[in-house]
Amino acid sequence: MAWIVRLVETGAGGDVQSTDLVEIAQPGDLSDIASLGLRLAEAKEVLAAIQREIVGAQARDHAVRRPSCRACGGACHVKDYRQRRLATLFGEVTVRLPRFRCVACDGIESGVEWPSYCRSTPELDRLQAHLSALMTHRTAADMLEQMFPVDAGKDHETLRRHTLTLGEQLQLRPAIAPVDPAAAISVSVDSTFIRSCEEGQRHLEVKLGNAETEAGARQVFAAVVGSETNVVALIGCTLDSVGRTKASVLTGFTDGCAGLRLTLAAAGVTAPPILDWFHIAMRLQHLEQTASALSADTPARQEAKAMIVAEADRLRWRLWNGKAKDAQASIERIRAVIHHFRGEAGSRRSIAPSRKLWTALLALDRYLVSQADWTVNYAERHRAGLRVGTAITEGTANFLVNRRMNKSQQMRWTRRGADLLLQVRCAVYNGTFGSAFGQRFTPANDNHPTLAAAA
Repeated sequence: MAWIVRLVETGAGGDVQSTDLVEIAQPGDLSDIASLGLRLAEAKEVLAAIQREIVGAQARDHAVRRPSCRACGGACHVKDYRQRRLATLFGEVTVRLPRFRCVACDGIESGVEWPSYCRSTPELDRLQAHLSALMTHRTAADMLEQMFPVDAGKDHETLRRHTLTLGEQLQLRPAIAPVDPAAAISVSVDSTFIRSCEEGQRHLEVKLGNAETEAGARQVFAAVVGSETNVVALIGCTLDSVGRTKASVLTGFTDGCAGLRLTLAAAGVTAPPILDWFHIAMRLQHLEQTASALSADTPARQEAKAMIVAEADRLRWRLWNGKAKDAQASIERIRAVIHHFRGEAGSRRSIAPSRKLWTALLALDRYLVSQADWTVNYAERHRAGLRVGTAITEGTANFLVNRRMNKSQQMRWTRRGADLLLQVRCAVYNGTFGSAFGQRFTPANDNHPTLAAAA
């Protein structure tokens, strides 16, 4: 059996012109399941042939248009034809375009409204950058070559250049405010590190975070410290994109870093940022696990261990309910009985449970003393349905930075390259890049939300 793929062109005046593109031959039975339907190579051939015919017809119609001379306004006639090669998602095409000569002043004019600087279509550039943001440049190039009839622009260096170019354009993109303003916005900021390939530096610091409205709209942002991207301006742009107004209530969250608090204040979050519960809980969990590992080989140690476990649980309750000043009482009670574990097996080594407990207790005490001014009643906020921590930002650091730039790909980055790639990745995940592939969050200004797809 054979099929002929025919493309029919219908003109504005009702003229019909058909062109036979390709012939596909397949057996008429299903004895071999491999012969079922179209193969990938045949589909590529069909798409490439359709692309060539459509582009050729568009070029012929475009060539009919005659420009006016920009110098004298006189009429222009065709001087000659030039061929331009363009890379598209469905193959490289050749466009035959005329050049014109003015009859009056002998000036040379190009075609009407033709971007002569373009060598590839925006769709191809966007998809190349999109895939490069989600996977390595080589893997993205291999995927394009396998799935699409791409003839040009499939080298990994080409993908890298296009990705960085689009990253520069995203740096200058203004925020699009949503139709409905946000009454309350929670913004959390954290930092992580990636490996640096620049001389004299081992790591680059990346500041990242989330902006989330009470309606659930969420956007992420990230920038490399010291790059051309201004972190403060980036946070302000993100807040505007989720609906910040002068009446919006802004609540900031940090892990207690003074630099992150200053960044939020510079971005317009004037209220003191809240110390997130996640970092407190991690320190309490370490303390509780260490207390549960204490030995209970004597009655005194058994009683002391029970008291330490109870005080550790009480310490968690006090911090959760905003009684950070009363937490010192629990810490002092634990200190008062920890002497019962002197002389335990391995007590001279740092791995002994009592030594671990003492170290964890000192670290927690210093942390609470330095961060007491930024703790709140977390239980009250939780009951009101408000956010209490930046665990969501820890996840953001994982999927936004570490997964692409640290973990599975042990890479080293330049400051500029890492920052521009992060701008593309944020646009992809925020759904502002023009495609739903890889999108995680619905833009606050999207009137037609799409289903989010995990990368």
